[in-house]
Amino acid sequence: MLFVAYLRVSTDRQGKSGLGLEAQRAAVLDHVAGKGKIAAEYVEIESGKKNDRPQLARALAEAKRIGAVLLIAKLDRLARNVAFIANLLEAGVEIAAADMPEANRFLLHVMAAVAEHEAQAISDRTRAALAAAKARGVALGWSMPGRAGEQRQAARKGAECNARKADQHAANVLPVIRQIAARGASLRQIAAELNMRGIRTARGGLWYAATVRNAMARENGIAAQAGCAGAAKWVCSSP
Repeated sequence: MLFVAYLRVSTDRQGKSGLGLEAQRAAVLDHVAGKGKIAAEYVEIESGKKNDRPQLARALAEAKRIGAVLLIAKLDRLARNVAFIANLLEAGVEIAAADMPEANRFLLHVMAAVAEHEAQAISDRTRAALAAAKARGVALGWSMPGRAGEQRQAARKGAECNARKADQHAANVLPVIRQIAARGASLRQIAAELNMRGIRTARGGLWYAATVRNAMARENGIAAQAGCAGAAKWVCSSP
């Protein structure tokens, strides 16, 4: 069986550095192992235009031309993008996802319908809430004079809240990571086992070697906040 791999990164700098691509390639190779081979690979460096994905179009065209399966390395959030799913469904090629093995054309149809419904519901609720606030005389927006300081303060509080949540999540999952690492597992193997157990990252995503490494690094900060003398020594093989 032939596969056409589709990888994506969110910035040009990330694309040039290779950050994130190694983990995606590893996931693609794991998915393909014993099933076939990768005939071509396309890497999308996403711009600010969310629906502008020329590499996806090329990958779909190539998969259709050679009769291959389009293997998406990282479907995750794209599964909630109606335009993205519509392009996949209209392409007429078989689709697989390394991070969502259960994904198929029927499931993508359902995802597209749910995403469209949720987007419309959110839009309707937002308009209703803004209209109600305006009717009460509430001043809307941050563009008013003197509000810049409030905006910065709100952004800072949001960042601090996110950091606390990430630290708490890391503290909860670190005992599991330590248990797996004690067996001599590599970062990639630890990530695979966390995913297999259904444990998600602080943002609800899948684990990769880099996210496991970040969670380990957070232990120093957590230990410092608790007044402990240093973090545990990790015992794991190379990624």
